[in-house]
Order: sequence, then C-alpha cells, then structure tokens
Amino acid sequence: MSLFARMRMIGGPLSVGLVAFAFVFLAIDRPLADDISVGSLTISPPWSRATPPGAKVAGGYMMITNAGGEADRLVSATADVAARVEIHEMAVVDGVMKMRPLDDGVEVPAGGMVELKPGSYHLMLMGLTGPLKEGDVFDGTLTFEKAGSVDVTYQIGAMGSDMAPDHHHH
Repeated sequence: MSLFARMRMIGGPLSVGLVAFAFVFLAIDRPLADDISVGSLTISPPWSRATPPGAKVAGGYMMITNAGGEADRLVSATADVAARVEIHEMAVVDGVMKMRPLDDGVEVPAGGMVELKPGSYHLMLMGLTGPLKEGDVFDGTLTFEKAGSVDVTYQIGAMGSDMAPDHHHH
C-alpha cells in the first residue's frame, strides 16, 4: 500500500495534501535567489563556477538589464573571495580567442541589457583566497557609473557549468 493510500485511510485528502506539500517544500534545498535592483538596473543573481584546489582565478557572471532612458556602465566589482576583480571581455580576434580587461567597464545600454557569461563579458576574480565549492555562496559589490554601488551574493555552480544554480527561472 502506498504512503498516499495510507494517509487517505488515516486522515483523508487533507493529510495527503499536507504530505505532498511537505515533500515539495523539503525538496527545495535552498531558496531561489531573487533579482537585484539598483536605480534603473536589474541584475540576475550573480554566479560563479566551482574551482579545483589551488586555482587562483574564477569568473563571475550575471545578466544586467537597464529599464532606464540612459545608458549606465558597470565600472568595478569586488568579491570577498578574491584579492581583486577585473571586468574582462573574451572575443575572437583574427581567428584567435583573446581575453582583455575593460578598463572603462562595460556599458549597459538604455532599454537594453548586457550578459556577463562564459566566453564573453565576465568578471575575472583574481587571487582567490581558496577554492570555490559548488553550492556555496560569496559576497561582493558591483559599482555602476550612474546607479552607484550594490551588494550582491554569488551562487557557486558546478565546475564547467554554463548556468548558475537555481537560474532556471530566467
């Protein structure tokens, strides 16, 4: 006899519903992260990938949407797991993939968005204080030219993953 059949005998349909709700509730191992807003900007939950022991660099990723009528610019970032953070771009130049720092940051166009993702714009977390472990989080700050600074929490996904943990709702 199934658990639901037993519950129906013991307490009727209400008990079955409560048990089903408890299973769904307990299956969520951590809350879904919410988007972050600052000025006219909305930032999807920032994320990074797990790193192997001894790694000194990692990437930081997110999507930044600008609902305002003026462009803004991500000009700097920090992360409490890294000595410094630089804004980088990866691009194919003469058939070769190259990475370079963007000293002036990256523009978030008015009414548009910019995605920081593997193989494109990203944050380069340099001088890691230890390995990043899947399922952990770390804090940082993003600073925009017009919107100012905002504190963020990065989720750490699997090594080699292309999406943040709990990022399926975007």
